[in-house]
Amino acid sequence: MDSVWNYGLFDFTEPNFLYRFVKGETDYRLGGYPFAWFLPEYVERGSKVVEQEINFTQPEAHRLLRELRNESLPQNCTYRYNYVRDNCATRVIERIDKAAGAKILYPGFSRYGTYRREMRAYHANYPWYQLGIDIALGSGLDRDLSPREEMFVPIELMDKASKATFPDGRPFVRATKVLNEGTPRAVLPPTPWYLTPLFWAAIVAAIAIAVAVFDIRRGKCLRLVYSLYWLLVGLAGIVVWFLAFFSTHEATSPNIHIWWLTPLMLVSAVTIWIPRLHHVTNVLAWVGGIGTLLILVMWPFQPQVNNPAIYSLMAAELALCIAYARWHAVGRVCTAAKPQRKQGRTPRPAAKIPKRRATTAERRRK
Repeated sequence: MDSVWNYGLFDFTEPNFLYRFVKGETDYRLGGYPFAWFLPEYVERGSKVVEQEINFTQPEAHRLLRELRNESLPQNCTYRYNYVRDNCATRVIERIDKAAGAKILYPGFSRYGTYRREMRAYHANYPWYQLGIDIALGSGLDRDLSPREEMFVPIELMDKASKATFPDGRPFVRATKVLNEGTPRAVLPPTPWYLTPLFWAAIVAAIAIAVAVFDIRRGKCLRLVYSLYWLLVGLAGIVVWFLAFFSTHEATSPNIHIWWLTPLMLVSAVTIWIPRLHHVTNVLAWVGGIGTLLILVMWPFQPQVNNPAIYSLMAAELALCIAYARWHAVGRVCTAAKPQRKQGRTPRPAAKIPKRRATTAERRRK
């Protein structure tokens, strides 16, 4: 009976699943089940299914099956998942090498060169997803990869497996069959340009710069714009700082974005509404502005690759921080923009002094 062995099983109902996933402590499991249970699920959702028949000898095939059965036992089936170094594709590579008794010889060329470039190639139709990856994951994604390391993506593994050989010269794949062609709905179409992060980040930057210039020239402050943007920067900072300092995920640290996406901006989003705390807002504006400016200056000299949309968001942050710092430097407190009363007070009309009534003696003298 044909069987399927899946390294990508996990349980959403495990305690603190979401927290452990973000922290990098997600446990995946190996599970085996009949092939008849496997194919209908992929046919129903319209996914393409390709079968590659490995050119094993009988002893090698028996060795692989024995290893999978042993590893799927309850005491052995759980492993700590790592999305680029230890996932459902890399485990397949390792188990096949073990069954063959030597490393399979895959093509020796690198198609992408780094994790980030490979992710961008496969996420071309998902730009918002890629933006999140480029913010959350640091320079570890930009190191040079070997051709074998590029196979952490299952489709890349399938492509290179078709050209691989055993150490004795045998072709690695004996035959290839398409079990289900799939449907176009299984993959989203390209995102229209007007819905991409680059377009909307440019809109945000244009609004922020226009507000900053207007406020500097008129001496006013649209507090709502500053507060909303700093709120978003602070919330993003919580995620980035948690991943950089507490998560065990691959490549979350070092991450240069911690210099401008800082949780401290949450404080400025609140203190900007409290005039007596304007000095606190000013300090945080200086911190945010200097951090953003340093990143822009240092970026060409460090390894982390940036998403083009992030430059626009950094420009918005820099413009708002400069505008607020300038107000404080000239002695203004950022208050809500509203019409100012004219200087000087309108003189009150003189109060009428009541006449004093004449006394009885004064009337007699008259």
